[in-house]
Amino acid sequence: MNKTIIKAKELIKQGETLRALSLLEKHSPEKSISQLTSLYALCIARERGQVRKAIELCHRAINKEPDETIHYYCLGRIHLLDKNRKEAIQVFREGLKHGTDQDIIAELESLGIRKDPPFKFLKRSNPLNKYTGLLLKIFGLR
Repeated sequence: MNKTIIKAKELIKQGETLRALSLLEKHSPEKSISQLTSLYALCIARERGQVRKAIELCHRAINKEPDETIHYYCLGRIHLLDKNRKEAIQVFREGLKHGTDQDIIAELESLGIRKDPPFKFLKRSNPLNKYTGLLLKIFGLR
């Protein structure tokens, strides 16, 4: 991983997206499709409110490099900024299909993801799902 990417990720984790944006803009991230592009997209969504443009950049990056988990992490975070939790969770889960990423795992844990109901064809609120889920949890099978 190149030094710019490492530094930008550190700044973003520290909440200093404006500094990360400044650092990333020096490398023309919109013209190249790489990890820089996704990090740049996350920064412009947060600092400039350009969510649609950021989502588009991340999708282009994912199409170019589908196995890079950083693209999914950034896209998921952008969806969270846009208050689209359901879409963010789907993106994070899709990213984990392409590899283990501790940042994605941490995001999912912080969101408090619920497990699928025991009977997916029934609504989560169905008593059969509720009580079966509780029993499975009590017996440590879930």
